[in-house]
Amino acid sequence: MAGGGFTDARTLKRAHLYEYKITGYFIFSCIVGALGGSLFGYDLGVSGGVTSMDDFLIEFFPQMYERKHAHMQETDYCKYDDQMLTLFTSSLYFAALVSTFGASSLSKNKGKRASIVVGSISFFIGAVMNASVVNISMLIVGRVLLGVGIGFGNQVN
Repeated sequence: MAGGGFTDARTLKRAHLYEYKITGYFIFSCIVGALGGSLFGYDLGVSGGVTSMDDFLIEFFPQMYERKHAHMQETDYCKYDDQMLTLFTSSLYFAALVSTFGASSLSKNKGKRASIVVGSISFFIGAVMNASVVNISMLIVGRVLLGVGIGFGNQVN
């Protein structure tokens, strides 16, 4: 803790109380972090499952649907090599990653409440967009807004 750039004198006086101890707060923080990671995994599984559903492919990726059913004897490996389909899947995660940097500076300047409000509004708008989607660009923009909401929420916690 040399330099004390990120701590103040009061924290350093109490630091010895927590050395090498596993506190309830530490365990709770680990559980929250693990749940956040499992939610990312869950979303990846859901979006991966959705991308292979025939109804979804017919609506948004008709050329992928035709390619999928043209070679029924083969495995599904490399049948889904469409750039827009990849963008659909990864847009949420990339937006979450990038938005954490904006959330960090917003939290620093305006406080956690402002970050929570921005993340909530972004998540709400993204959910409404994805619920009422009519084309692929609206679907991707909705996923990006969901990612921004997730990024802000992850940074604040």
